[in-house]
Amino acid sequence: MIFANGSILPDSELEVVLSRLEEELPQILGGPPLEAATVLDALEALGNELDNGALDPLIAQFAPPGAREELDRVRPQIGRAALEERLDLELGGLSGPRPFGRAEVRPLGVLLHVAPGNMAGLPAFTAAEGLLTGNINLVKLPRGDKGLTLAVFQKLTELEPDLSPYLYAFDIPSKDTASLGRLAALADGIVTWGGDGAVSAMRELAPAGCRLIEWGHRLSFAYLSDWEGADLSALAEHIVSTGGLLCSSCQVIFLDTEYLSVGEQFCKKFLPVLEKAAMAHYKTPGQAAQAALYARETALEQVVDRAGSDDLNFPGQCCSLTLRRDCELELSHLHGNVLVKRLPRGEIIPTLRRQRGRLQTAGLLCPEGAREELTALLARAGVNRITAPGHMSHTFPLEAHDGEYPLRRYVRVVDVENKF
Repeated sequence: MIFANGSILPDSELEVVLSRLEEELPQILGGPPLEAATVLDALEALGNELDNGALDPLIAQFAPPGAREELDRVRPQIGRAALEERLDLELGGLSGPRPFGRAEVRPLGVLLHVAPGNMAGLPAFTAAEGLLTGNINLVKLPRGDKGLTLAVFQKLTELEPDLSPYLYAFDIPSKDTASLGRLAALADGIVTWGGDGAVSAMRELAPAGCRLIEWGHRLSFAYLSDWEGADLSALAEHIVSTGGLLCSSCQVIFLDTEYLSVGEQFCKKFLPVLEKAAMAHYKTPGQAAQAALYARETALEQVVDRAGSDDLNFPGQCCSLTLRRDCELELSHLHGNVLVKRLPRGEIIPTLRRQRGRLQTAGLLCPEGAREELTALLARAGVNRITAPGHMSHTFPLEAHDGEYPLRRYVRVVDVENKF
């Protein structure tokens, strides 16, 4: 399906919509600019409908299980006050008087968003960031989007019809490079959230002069120093609840030790905690059975894929831990099946630097006296977020995104001389 000019259209209209866009975009860009206040009013009205339950039928129809809880958790960060603070923090100071005249902040113009599918609502969120900066937004929907983004766009344009020319969505498969190429040719910036393959593909399609804005896949991990006596339940709940699907999900639990025996002790202590979190998360017999099956498949895959390795496996109920002898950061198996490795603090920087550009969140658990040292080491290694282990996938007011302020990437600064 397609969303264009406030309406949902069938895919058969793609050619018509693309042809019209080529004609209409210059007219929209030449008209009055989209004011941030207009967008804030519309998003505030949408938030009020979320709060009073008016959107619950849409969420139940189009969003995956657990989406309502996730929206409730991030709701404070998408409220009007939080968005106004973001605008002030990220764009404040970019415009104003200069010795030569003045500086003005202007939108890039047209943004093509290659939206992610690993979290409900992200396609709408990335478009909202484009709206806040005054851009026209063309959204390529992820394969897993079942209609939620289209429903949100329709509701948003019903609440504020002036947004209609600034929101478009296309259910185009990634293999349709011809249509994607036509969209890319219209864009002043391409916002891509995918992995290396998606980023490389958009680099190929991006026209010369088009700004490529990458929010690619990232790797996150927990780093535990002196974990004896610590409450590890929050880390376990994070691992199970995110399923390893998010860029902020813990992929490896690193232990600040050189000794394999310490790793074994940790696994034996942590496995019951992880099992408890898994059994609490998988509430129905069907969910528990599916999780148990996945854990069993993970164990069998490791037997086949790493035959002859000296991994130490700790299978649990609906989850598992695998203690490996190397210290590399890599993806774990999903859904509560996690890697454990040793990483003495003296090896943090040389080890993590091998994944430079891909690092995101480190969940740090350590004695208070070691916090500043370990925080500095992780930051120097390239980590962009350092949190408590149980907060790795939490969002915080006014935080950066992968080490950058997104809104700044969606605008340009125009310098104007006073006298010429």
